[in-house]
Amino acid sequence: MIRVLVVDDEALIRTGFQHILDAADDIEVAAAVPGGQALTAVRETEPDVVLLDIRMPDVDGLTLLADLRRLPRPPVVAMLTTFDMDEYVETALRSGAAGFLLKDTDPEELPFLVRALAEGGTVLSSKVTRTVVDGFLGAGSQEAAARTLDRLTERERHVLLLVAEGLSNGDIATRMHLSTGTVKDHVSAILTKLEVGGRVQAALLAQRAGLLTKGDG
Repeated sequence: MIRVLVVDDEALIRTGFQHILDAADDIEVAAAVPGGQALTAVRETEPDVVLLDIRMPDVDGLTLLADLRRLPRPPVVAMLTTFDMDEYVETALRSGAAGFLLKDTDPEELPFLVRALAEGGTVLSSKVTRTVVDGFLGAGSQEAAARTLDRLTERERHVLLLVAEGLSNGDIATRMHLSTGTVKDHVSAILTKLEVGGRVQAALLAQRAGLLTKGDG
């Protein structure tokens, strides 16, 4: 059972997400709270995934993200927004957000996105992907990104390619005939070598370097 915490200042959004996710057999919404109650709710419910509003009047979503990432056992966090262009995207990704979703995401897609997050996948709404790629990595050249990827071993490059394709750790393990633990170790090494804060950043760097276009391994 995947435990989810929904954090949003709008009661309608919280209720809507809760109804959609609770309808899935393998997902349980542990709590749906406004931002001011988020840290307490995380400590009490220990969710696997947190869907966190990036803009709230009572507390800053990015500050909450940083606080959650510092917990001994941090949950996977995906940021929620009503905007397809948000100046906070870069900060959220650098702070370790595992995804960036619009609040008007198709209800039928939401459980699949939560499952992907819980399994270690990366999730970006199609409406914000171009904004993220252009804005987050637009200042760097493809050549510079490619040089950064040169820090990786061939196996790590193969793992990174699969991460960039959106595969979870379990899917990567199956594809490469490795244990999930070994994949997690590779991903950790990749993030360290690339000096990025999360899988989304690593995936975007791979895309910028052209890894997805030419393939690898």
